[in-house]
Amino acid sequence: MATGNNMPLSRFSVLNLARARSGPTAVRQLADWGAKVIMVEMPPEIDGGDPFGFDRHGCDFQNLRRNCRSMTLNLKSEEGREIFFKLTETADVVVENWRPDVKHRLGIDYESLRKVNPRIVYASISGFGQDGPYRSRPGLDQVAQGLGGIMSVNGKPESGPVRVGIPIADLTAGHLLAQGILIALLEREVSGEGQWVYTSLLEAQIAMMDFQAARWLMRGEVPKQLGNGHPIAAAVGLFATADGELNIQASGDQLFKRLCETLGAPEMVDDPDYVDRHKRLENRDVLDGKIGELTGKFTSAELIEKLNEAGVPCGPVYTVDQVFADPQVKHLAMEPTVEHAKLGTYKVVGQPLHMSRTPQHMRNATPELGEHTEAVLAEIGYDGDAVAGLRQRNVI
Repeated sequence: MATGNNMPLSRFSVLNLARARSGPTAVRQLADWGAKVIMVEMPPEIDGGDPFGFDRHGCDFQNLRRNCRSMTLNLKSEEGREIFFKLTETADVVVENWRPDVKHRLGIDYESLRKVNPRIVYASISGFGQDGPYRSRPGLDQVAQGLGGIMSVNGKPESGPVRVGIPIADLTAGHLLAQGILIALLEREVSGEGQWVYTSLLEAQIAMMDFQAARWLMRGEVPKQLGNGHPIAAAVGLFATADGELNIQASGDQLFKRLCETLGAPEMVDDPDYVDRHKRLENRDVLDGKIGELTGKFTSAELIEKLNEAGVPCGPVYTVDQVFADPQVKHLAMEPTVEHAKLGTYKVVGQPLHMSRTPQHMRNATPELGEHTEAVLAEIGYDGDAVAGLRQRNVI
């Protein structure tokens, strides 16, 4: 396996306090690109079992927390906090996603840590923000999906609000926090100082609403559910074929012309009801019906080939197993393998980013709980007797 010492972020060290998905998502971006990450987890005797509340050997946990080391540390004890402050002295980044008041109760908030290390970048994710009327509320992904508006535009009108099938608020907040951390590290190269970087599930979800939110902010339009239709474009959606369904996106004038010609209906291009994108949107329902009648004459494979030859964006609707069987996905190598001492060889979801000189390597599987506790403590000066004492006192 490749080592991390020649990867883009290998000069940075990260202390990961994050538990739920959003924080570890941010950390994964750093760890995958070589950052030296220590997961600081509570001892099982203190936390009452698995510190993260998930099956440690399950797919989710293993995919999310790879390329890290793990140590146990009781941050509720004075000795545990002393050790954490010692680790902070040489760290670059601390990541947490507790409720806003927890870090202050423990005494390991940004202001406390910057006294030990002014260069520290302290990164936080909360449900609704670090301040404001909802700051103390518990916030999880589906709650943020509802509050952030995406459930109101997802699904078909007759279905009522529908959550997105992935934890989109968690994942987006994590990726945005990783971006914020990198921005802060770049700024530190100029100022010499770290800073507090923070976002929330709610803010991330609103940002992901993007043009749907802009429609309200600029024009006072409240977006509605449209199923597989596009909110502001027609000749876009999921259309039935002779043996299945196909996504087609042909909203522009040239794309619409190519679509009509490929489907054997060139006369639709000059139809007054479809002559430009505004008329097509106005008459969307009738147009979609006519397109569906035409696509139903072809098999999915036939139509994908014909539309791609014509330069019309289209594609199938895959289940996950079909995704990873697709030749283009195989070419993109989105299923790298790792070796785990107990689980053996297994695959994880690969990195979607590519760099020409410094490629990403999947280095290590997710560690066992506390697998590296003794090694980490040795690196900051604790000998065997000291470690044994800490363990006896449930500090680690």
